[in-house]
Amino acid sequence: MNNELNALSDKTLEKLISHKMIDLFIRVGLIGFLVVRCYQIFKPFIGLILWSVILAVAMYPLHAMIARKMGGRDGRAATTLVLAILLSVLIPSTLLVFSFADSTTGLVKQVQNGTLQVPIPNESVAGWPVVGGKLYALWSAAHTDLGSVVAKYEPKIAIVTKQLLGYAASAGTSILMFLVALVLAGIWMAYGESGHAAAKAIAKRMAGDEKGETLVALSTATIRAVAQGVIGIACVQALLLGAGFILVGIPAAGIWALLVLLLGIMQIPAALVSLPSIIYVFYTNDSTPVAVMFAVYTMVAGSADNILKPLVLGRGVDAPMPVILLGALGGMATGGIIGLFLGSVLLALGYQLFMAWVYHENEEANSGEKAG
Repeated sequence: MNNELNALSDKTLEKLISHKMIDLFIRVGLIGFLVVRCYQIFKPFIGLILWSVILAVAMYPLHAMIARKMGGRDGRAATTLVLAILLSVLIPSTLLVFSFADSTTGLVKQVQNGTLQVPIPNESVAGWPVVGGKLYALWSAAHTDLGSVVAKYEPKIAIVTKQLLGYAASAGTSILMFLVALVLAGIWMAYGESGHAAAKAIAKRMAGDEKGETLVALSTATIRAVAQGVIGIACVQALLLGAGFILVGIPAAGIWALLVLLLGIMQIPAALVSLPSIIYVFYTNDSTPVAVMFAVYTMVAGSADNILKPLVLGRGVDAPMPVILLGALGGMATGGIIGLFLGSVLLALGYQLFMAWVYHENEEANSGEKAG
């Protein structure tokens, strides 16, 4: 009798476990299906949302200051800040983007048509170590018969020109994305307190109460450090120098401005671009006063980072410069111009969170050894 009861109870337990397993698989499957579908729907907007959140976090201290002067009206403060940025940044940014697109497209067409005029090289180039001889021979061949050089290196040139055209096409798209992201950032800033509370609630749910607070604080500090102290100042410097390049008529002004932006993110002095531009203007411009004014303006704009960094954040950020550089280059390779900014911020944030986790684990291990 007991054996029959035990067998019956075992069968009942097996049925119960099997029903629970089936219910679990169904729930997991439904949740997985919902997550995948939500990701597919949200995927086209991920970059835009991330960019708007980064802008909102970086600009929120300025928004809070404006809101205090307006009597705590967050909506009006956000609208005022967004309009001010649009008026002060949109016009020069648009000019630089169009200049970059025109310069890149024109350069590619000249290379493809064989109409690009290459100046004769200086004989001193041949004396450069390692690469001098080959570079002088290639340069001379390009000056004499550019078509043959283009035909010889056509596969490599095709790859480069395709990338340049892709960057030129993405420049206009990046401006539109920036405008939309700026408007969204204004909305996030208008509801900044509730958004911050939601971020803390999510972080606490993921990492616990104490670690959640630290996670949100570290993420906020890293985003502001990279966005304001590195990217923001690099953008200002690129806009200032790019505007000067356009006014004096330097060829491919947008490309040189983009190079200044990259150098600024790499924490390399903009003098690598500004000094050759000054020499070029002195040699090509007929008006000496214009050349002198351009030289003074370029020297001041080129050293703007030395003035702005101490005012904004002081020297340097917590994330190493190689991490920011890799993020910028990798982001640009995968996401175009807009990826240049997103990549540096996100990789720096990931690095900071990872290192915080490493140091926290080491501290817990050391405290456990001391207690033992």
